[in-house]
Amino acid sequence: MTTSQPDDSTEVGSYFISNYPPFSFWSPEKLPKAYEALETESAKDVPIGLYLHIPFCRKRCKFCYFRVYTDKNSKQIERYVNALAREIEMYQEFPGIAGRPFKFVYFGGGTPSYLSSKQLRALVASLRESIGWDCAEEVTFECEPGTLNQGKLEAIREIGVTRLSLGVENFNDDILEENGRAHRTPECFEAYKWASDLNFDQINIDLIAGMVGETESNWKDSVSKALELQPDCLTVYQMELPFNTIYSKEGLGGTGAVADWETKRRWAEYAFSEFVKAGYHQSSAYTVVRDPDTRFVYRDALWEGADMLGTGVASFGHFQGFHMQNVDGIETYNDMIEAGNLPLGRSYELEPREMMIREFVLQLKKGRVEGAYFRDKFGADVCAEFQEQLNNHRDNGFLEITETGDIQVTSSGLLRVDSLLEPFFEDRHRGARYT
Repeated sequence: MTTSQPDDSTEVGSYFISNYPPFSFWSPEKLPKAYEALETESAKDVPIGLYLHIPFCRKRCKFCYFRVYTDKNSKQIERYVNALAREIEMYQEFPGIAGRPFKFVYFGGGTPSYLSSKQLRALVASLRESIGWDCAEEVTFECEPGTLNQGKLEAIREIGVTRLSLGVENFNDDILEENGRAHRTPECFEAYKWASDLNFDQINIDLIAGMVGETESNWKDSVSKALELQPDCLTVYQMELPFNTIYSKEGLGGTGAVADWETKRRWAEYAFSEFVKAGYHQSSAYTVVRDPDTRFVYRDALWEGADMLGTGVASFGHFQGFHMQNVDGIETYNDMIEAGNLPLGRSYELEPREMMIREFVLQLKKGRVEGAYFRDKFGADVCAEFQEQLNNHRDNGFLEITETGDIQVTSSGLLRVDSLLEPFFEDRHRGARYT
């Protein structure tokens, strides 16, 4: 179940809200209408992006809930990469997609940087036979520091990546080991130096507050080390325990439990305050940026209703009012592609009000919602639609409502923003298992 007010211990269940309605409401029965949408020409003013899932990792992190594989050889990886390229090629045959330029491209995982330079160049070469992203405003690539070397980073830069995201998570090797991370701290500094020398438009560092074994002093040390690097962007997540992780299935071991929510919020607040003191600016509930004009094309487009093709095993996308997710097994995924079928596994058709709710709750995570946006796009006065919920959050000090009908989330609200979102859900979607 979703955790509506995570005020004490970290219990098993989803906390981070990435979409709406919850994935547990998506079903195979909805797929025929999703295919109809793909066959329909799209509105010219709706941007589209591309997500590519690379599901391979050196190790499975004990807190990871994504579809990943740690046991695939080079031949199996090659088969998957070929299928991924073919899937994207197949999408180009649909009237709703053909000829539309991609506004953003996102390589996620798993570990995209697990691919060798040769595999990466081959994938992109195959993709460019059917699509191009020379006009994309942002190309993001997620990396595990220990999989990087100078040559691979040169290949990543060569294929057009503009935003590099380093999954550092922590700068303490004991904590990295306890939580199942494959890399170690020296590799983080080495990878960052190589990446900096290549002049990516943006380099992001991820940290996770409250990992198993985390202490106050260690967290402050990790924040200090991150600040030493002066990244363009810092993203801080608060550790959770979704249902399908090693920790949630087998229990916590090692040096200690996941920190409680009060502690995690305090640690996240500390990280943001240290970076703000150093001249950074808070961009959302999770991010601070060195340049206040930094754009997050993938995030902002997706949270404002853009179409996105989710390609690769278990990945999800959004297209013309439909959520769609691929099948969640790599062999099934490969077989379907090789048989000439899109590997879709389940879908959900959003009603107009659900579309409005989706964008509203996601935009709250940015810290500010403009009332005029929802009046113009949906004909909805969100302050009136959600009067009771907003008043409750305002009375608790989590947000403010301006005279012009805009909503400003306070610093206290941003630290717990995901716990504030479920009250805005439709009644039938509250209290449900998120995944």
